[in-house]
Amino acid sequence: MGNDEKIGYNPMSEGIPLERELIVIAKREAGLRATREGVASFEGVDVTSLAGLLASEDVSLVPLFGTSEERLKYKAASLAPETGIEVLDLSIYYRVKAPDEKLDELAERFLQMDVIEAAYVKPLGEPPIVPDDPSRGLNDMLPSMEEPPVVTPDFTNRQSYLNPAPVGIDAHYAWNLPGGKGKGIKIIDCEWGWNFTQEDLLQNQMGVVVGTSSPSDNHGTAVLGIISGDHNTFGISGICPEAIVGAASFVGKSSAHTIVEAANKLGPGDILLLEIHRRGPNGGGGGQQGYIAIEWWPDDFLAIQYAISRGIIVVEAAGNGWENLDDPLYDTPDTGFPSWWKNPFNTANPNSGAVMIGAGSPPAGTHGRNISPWNLPYIDRARCGFSNWGERIDAQGWGWEVTSTGYGNLQGGPNRNEWYTDTFSGTSSASPIVVGALGCVQGVLRAQGESLLTAERARTLLRMTGSSQQDAPERPRTQRIGNRPNLRQLIPSIAKVWHHNTIVRMTYVTDATQSAWAYINELGWRRIKSCSPDSVTNMFQACCTAVANSRNVHIYADGIYIYRVILL
Repeated sequence: MGNDEKIGYNPMSEGIPLERELIVIAKREAGLRATREGVASFEGVDVTSLAGLLASEDVSLVPLFGTSEERLKYKAASLAPETGIEVLDLSIYYRVKAPDEKLDELAERFLQMDVIEAAYVKPLGEPPIVPDDPSRGLNDMLPSMEEPPVVTPDFTNRQSYLNPAPVGIDAHYAWNLPGGKGKGIKIIDCEWGWNFTQEDLLQNQMGVVVGTSSPSDNHGTAVLGIISGDHNTFGISGICPEAIVGAASFVGKSSAHTIVEAANKLGPGDILLLEIHRRGPNGGGGGQQGYIAIEWWPDDFLAIQYAISRGIIVVEAAGNGWENLDDPLYDTPDTGFPSWWKNPFNTANPNSGAVMIGAGSPPAGTHGRNISPWNLPYIDRARCGFSNWGERIDAQGWGWEVTSTGYGNLQGGPNRNEWYTDTFSGTSSASPIVVGALGCVQGVLRAQGESLLTAERARTLLRMTGSSQQDAPERPRTQRIGNRPNLRQLIPSIAKVWHHNTIVRMTYVTDATQSAWAYINELGWRRIKSCSPDSVTNMFQACCTAVANSRNVHIYADGIYIYRVILL
């Protein structure tokens, strides 16, 4: 741990107030209760030593999740029958506020208390800015001082990540479907700062709904532009602009508490984005090398699980630490972790349930560039050199050359509300691209009156569909970051969609006339849905006629069933 981290400051995150956190977990059987008057045990356990430690150091235990232990236990108990997901006990987690130079010693002393299960100091949580070297940074762009034109140009031709697969996620396909721009879905970005008065971020915005925004707001502004930039005749276009987007700030707050507060603002099917990573056990080099996804820390893991138990899809940046998350190093708990902790990156163990995102390269020639600042060639969908990788990671988004709002190096000038960039990068840019894709899917499902995706279903579909990761020199696809989403595949795999002028390759029927299937070009086998308006018999006959006479069809289908067939 370097001196910068010990004093709670990182020069690469200047302008964003960051601090380490001392987290204390009580033993469940202790029945600990912390109030303004001190600590007590409703189980009658002796807490004299703990009370003495708190008094001698003039510090207090504060429930980490911001309310009384009884309320936290009630909340967790009430969620389980609603969602069918067991929620771990939030009531035993506490935070201790103290000067940074005392945190490590205090953690050791708390561990000596009989009523304490765990006490650990979390490193600084940071936005992904610089992986290893300030001379070759990510997202450290400076604004141009050149006066912009009177009307901002249309930059959408620079947003190739919106284009058809495999280059992009094919957002245009989703936009032509009812609900395909994310209507009816709420999304909250968790990080530090945002500019909600940027000229392309004026519609469908909730603003900051948890905490207070930092003045250092370029990073969050770029994230919002990718997700929800307004659709108009200038600037950029967001992936799901009709979603309602808000922000939750980590400024002065525990990361876990912020996640829980943000989750309480959302409902089932909504999306929560975590734009944060922190130094892991393999860190200690320059910049953010060795930084990892935050679910590795027990309290953040719990907060994510809480959000998912509410039916929310959590999307988590894998981190820009150049790390192999399959490394057995991560099986070893950090100092002071609870005895029951297991490495969530190890796929043999339970994970948080979040959709974890790695960063992939854009195609060569994007914005006239072919190589990264680390002299790694752009090979479309290959792992960006800085991106963490591993079997835990579910999907990838563009990790270089992302055009969005903020920063001002594409269009700058004196007015920050007119700033744009085309070099937003990292798992920072990759994660909101996947968030936007999921927002489109959820909007389509909502428009059809269908059940929205759960986090588990979203992870499965992202792994089953999309444009495959590619090999690159020293970055083989065995270093997994997953597929890039393809909405033209993803949406039909779960929602009802018309497939026009397509081909029926073959049909199959059992003895029971209500059990019939057709093999559709590019879709595969689909069962003909019983109780559909056209009836199984009529649809099956139409499919058989199409096969026998080489006639095309219009098919209305989802990932399982055929609902309508029109013979052409």
